[in-house]
Amino acid sequence: MIEKAFTRIANQVAHLAGLPATFAICVLIVVAWALSGPMFGFSDTWQLVINTGTTIVTFLMVFLIQNTQNRDGAAIQAKLDELIRVSRAHNHFIGIEHLTESEVEEIRSKCEAAAKRHDREIAEKATKAVAGKNGTKHAPKTAGAATKKTAAGKSASKKKAAA
Repeated sequence: MIEKAFTRIANQVAHLAGLPATFAICVLIVVAWALSGPMFGFSDTWQLVINTGTTIVTFLMVFLIQNTQNRDGAAIQAKLDELIRVSRAHNHFIGIEHLTESEVEEIRSKCEAAAKRHDREIAEKATKAVAGKNGTKHAPKTAGAATKKTAAGKSASKKKAAA
């Protein structure tokens, strides 16, 4: 009961806070406060009014916005998990949001490396296909040279590691 009421209020306040009209009202409040400064002699009380008001609003908004963000993030994660579950994607990615930052970073690095390998394979296949259509039997020398350099670099690295 309380959770549903809080969720409803948090959603409504978050929605209202994001409207251009809300921003305009806040600007008008600050301008009115600034213009009233001479009338109150720029006193400590005059300054305290705006400081207290903005602090209270900020304090409350942090919790409402965080609640909304948490719910939105959890909903998106559930949707992504379901897409992973019903697709050909790897199910071991489901729930990785609960891992530590370093564990997630390790998975991300592995995924990036796999994507780069896949991109290289596609590029090599495309180069061979283009070479085949042009009537040449071999891929352009630049691609072969790059592959030879990479292979040579790997052999040199292995030799250094063995020494």
